[in-house]
Amino acid sequence: MGSSTLEPFIRKLEIGAELSAEDRQRLSQLTFQTKAIGSHEDVIKEGDRPDHVHLVLSGFACRYKVLPGGDRQILAWLVPGDMCDLHISILGEMDHTIGTLSPCQMAFIPRDIIEELTLAGGTICRALWWATLVDEAILREWLVGLGRRTADRRMAHLFCELNLRLLSVGAATGDSFDLPATQDELGDTLGLSTVHVNRTLQHLREDKFLTLTSKRLTILDRLRLEEFAEFDPNYLHLDKRPH
Repeated sequence: MGSSTLEPFIRKLEIGAELSAEDRQRLSQLTFQTKAIGSHEDVIKEGDRPDHVHLVLSGFACRYKVLPGGDRQILAWLVPGDMCDLHISILGEMDHTIGTLSPCQMAFIPRDIIEELTLAGGTICRALWWATLVDEAILREWLVGLGRRTADRRMAHLFCELNLRLLSVGAATGDSFDLPATQDELGDTLGLSTVHVNRTLQHLREDKFLTLTSKRLTILDRLRLEEFAEFDPNYLHLDKRPH
């Protein structure tokens, strides 16, 4: 596969470490297969032992857990450039499920290739480590939001985060990006009922923070929305790391 297919992934890793031309070439020449997966489908299920690491090339996916009563909690959104299960080469078995929020193009990279990249050390290994640590930082921020932020600030914070994450890999235009999730999925992410999600979205629209039309979200005043959400992007670690 050509480097253009993996460009969001390479762009993401370049935030975590200064990749050399040789590093970029090595990544662009990775052996992998691609598969188109429809929306609201499971890619990997809890308990699975996948032989491949899955990488989002386009679309939105998520990590989630389902309680015995059927209630679902979405634990993370996965956007282009994100690896769904980098940890699986160490843990072996999935402890959560990966599902799609929209139609996705996924890369299936053999697990032994990922192990080779990480065991070799060097800049690529550092970048993969950085990506894993950022995933953990995002989860910590989400926990703070669920526990301490009001519903409207929680939702605004999510939109601020997605905007920056998508911009960093070239998947957003200005302060506008596709938001394919349903209100049920936003509720499963934010710990809100569908009725509460609908009401909160209306308030954010009425206060002229954003528009949401045909699954396209546009932030009307990013700085104002960030101030309202009390959004500090430091946990995303988007500043270039030293080599």
